[in-house]
Amino acid sequence: MTTAALAPSQDTIDWCRKLIAHPSVSMTPNMALIEEVKAFLDGLGYETLVVRDDSNTKANLYATIGPAVNGGVILSGHSDVVPTEGQNWASDPYDIDIRDGKLYGRGSCDMKGFLACLLAKAETFKNADLRVPIHLAFTYDEEVGCLGVPSLVEAINNLPHKPAMCIVGEPTEMKVITQHKGKYSARAHFTGRSGHSSLPGEGVNAVEFASEFVVFLRKLGRQCRDEGPHDDEFTPNHTTFHTGVIKGGTQLNIIPQNCFVDFEFRNLPNDDRDALKARIFDYLDNTLIPEMRETYDDVGVEIEVISDMPGLATGDDEEVTKLVMALTGANTTGKVSFGTEAGVFSAMGDIPTVVCGPGNIEQAHKPDEFIELDQLGRCEVFLDKLLAVLVK
Repeated sequence: MTTAALAPSQDTIDWCRKLIAHPSVSMTPNMALIEEVKAFLDGLGYETLVVRDDSNTKANLYATIGPAVNGGVILSGHSDVVPTEGQNWASDPYDIDIRDGKLYGRGSCDMKGFLACLLAKAETFKNADLRVPIHLAFTYDEEVGCLGVPSLVEAINNLPHKPAMCIVGEPTEMKVITQHKGKYSARAHFTGRSGHSSLPGEGVNAVEFASEFVVFLRKLGRQCRDEGPHDDEFTPNHTTFHTGVIKGGTQLNIIPQNCFVDFEFRNLPNDDRDALKARIFDYLDNTLIPEMRETYDDVGVEIEVISDMPGLATGDDEEVTKLVMALTGANTTGKVSFGTEAGVFSAMGDIPTVVCGPGNIEQAHKPDEFIELDQLGRCEVFLDKLLAVLVK
């Protein structure tokens, strides 16, 4: 039996239009979007907190309505989107286009559709007789490693009242996700010594040593694949290692002095990420760098951490899990291999968190990104049901 489609409210459509009109691409300013949302919520009587980055061009927004007590729920989403450069869109990516039951636009699925639902319900939340607060969180630079949310969680930790739970509205088709992998990504800068390629012993070849490092990472990945730990509810079912970028050298007859390697691992929540990092640094410090320095001391490797995102492992017995399952009618929970800000709320804030939001992650980051109108409608119903359990 096919379930009838649910149409979203005009308010949600209008907020999709407003939010998508702000490009807010990761690593670029998002203040125009944050200021528009803040002004709207301030006007409704929300207590708002802006947590800016060091450049003062990007910010998180935390908006609270309801009594000043412990408990309540955070509803969180990121304001940034991935770029559209190099993508062939059938319509303007920053102006919504509705056709065939779908709303197109950059960020419609990931994840301005969810934010639009929150803002469409903001006045309803304000008018309700809440027994615990509702907190709306808007973050920045999630797409490049969850760079903005740590400062927000730190600010929340310093507030007098602690939320009881958090729901991150990443696109899961309103399914309840309780676990996801963590991610550690970094850039390794290999500094060698240049010279003429006819005299390789007179230099230190940064590209060759970087290549040995890449092979080491590949071996680590194979070991995780073969020896585990394994969890068949994840795809793939093990911790993975990946090298995405390698750049080095200037021309063939010069021993390359510099080489850069961008790499990552994505760990199962129960795999010890500190132990994984220790293996990488142990190899560099005790094997590769000493070999590089057999002749010259001014060579070596420097690691620049790009992101360090904890995994998520919220129990099925947690209050937030049971609540969101009841509201969605889900009988099971799920696990995903992509990372979200949920791991940061859980790890840094000790706030039990699940991921549940409208849309399908398969539509994210692509040209002609879209979210089905039915998914927005279902998210609105979910928020109405959530409100019903938060009122007196």
